[in-house]
Amino acid sequence: MEVNMKGIILAGGSGTRLYPCTISVSKQLLPIYDKPLIYYPLSMLMLARIREILIITTPQDIDNYKKLLGDGSRIGVHFEYAIQENPRGLADAFIVGEKFIGNDSVCLVLGDNVFYGATMSDILEQAKRSIKDGGASIFGCLMKNPQDFGVVEFDDHRNVISIEEKPKKPKSNYAVPGLYFYDNQVVEIAKNVKPSARGEIEISSVNEAYLKRGQLHVTLMTRGVTWFDTGSPKGMHKASGFVKTLQEMQGFYLSCIEEIAWRKHFIDDVQLRKCGEELKQTDYGKYLLSLLNNEEE
Repeated sequence: MEVNMKGIILAGGSGTRLYPCTISVSKQLLPIYDKPLIYYPLSMLMLARIREILIITTPQDIDNYKKLLGDGSRIGVHFEYAIQENPRGLADAFIVGEKFIGNDSVCLVLGDNVFYGATMSDILEQAKRSIKDGGASIFGCLMKNPQDFGVVEFDDHRNVISIEEKPKKPKSNYAVPGLYFYDNQVVEIAKNVKPSARGEIEISSVNEAYLKRGQLHVTLMTRGVTWFDTGSPKGMHKASGFVKTLQEMQGFYLSCIEEIAWRKHFIDDVQLRKCGEELKQTDYGKYLLSLLNNEEE
């Protein structure tokens, strides 16, 4: 049975770690090599076949996102937009997006996370299926420095035992990236989360609530998956270099939302050609057109 699921991209915040670049523009609008950063988390929702998507951002940035993404019809999805007046924490996304979520399940992806892996579609579909009867699904990504992130500990059956935020002595090497799948309980859970010492509604508190209910699943991202947190200049540079190298070596584009829309049958050949023609003066546009040319050969 297909899970009715909506998507949220949290693209708010002030981006202070990237000053002065983000004094006048949202960090998710900055480029990771040849695309806006927000294309990368958006591509994850599309790979999971999620087509109703809410962009949560700041009052000063919302018009720029609308200009970039529009209503989504160009790529066969539907975008809505909402404002987070103040950065109150990741879990605030479910309170801001309550009306949008309605009675459905929801996938939250942070706007500054970049993922790559040949099996990402399968991983995302597995996470969706794991909550078809309720609960939440988070990810464990093998990292050399898990202590810099939230760390998930689990047993041999992949049942979550604990979640710790930036522990000095991690209980595993699996960090929790900014990609989360929840059933509809998440809205009420988020409403009842007490702010942390730093005054934010923490996503770890939401995950702990599901853990206490015995409803928290973990999906492992194995060594074939790469994840970048691009909240710092170093992270942006690493991710850009990775995308540049992979695209030049293998010839395909990472997180090309038009290509994903076409391959997932959100749009047809005519619509893809239109997207390519709009950008035909760029390598990106030429790449879109080349997809059709290769198909015709």
